[in-house]
Amino acid sequence: MPNLEPSKMFMSTEAATSEYILLFRNTGWHKELSAEEIEPRMAQFTAWFEKLSKEGRFKHGGPLAHQGKRLISKSTVIDGPFAESKEAIAGFFVILAGSLAEAVEIAKGCPGLDFGQTVDVRAITPEPEELMFARIKSGRVH
Repeated sequence: MPNLEPSKMFMSTEAATSEYILLFRNTGWHKELSAEEIEPRMAQFTAWFEKLSKEGRFKHGGPLAHQGKRLISKSTVIDGPFAESKEAIAGFFVILAGSLAEAVEIAKGCPGLDFGQTVDVRAITPEPEELMFARIKSGRVH
């Protein structure tokens, strides 16, 4: 039986693709700040975005509305995520990088890190990992 531990399923920890998503979390970072404090922080974010664009690293992305809906099942829809949650996703970028390590280095340039946001960095894979898992589990991996 093959080793089905997720971290052992792939030959490499790097995705075959060079696209990575940066998820910016914390939609409430600005709530206690004045307009004079918010505007320069947003200008820093815009400057970072423009730098990534000029370098050819930015593919697409943008801010997300703070209000939305969450589907728990086909028949259950609730309000969410909560607009002021530190875990709520404020926006995203899809960037181009040669490796996960390089994408993390790019993400370290996010000005939001200096004022309470966090950034998740994830590879965009050519197929769901669940399909690879199923092939390994069924013995169909060559």
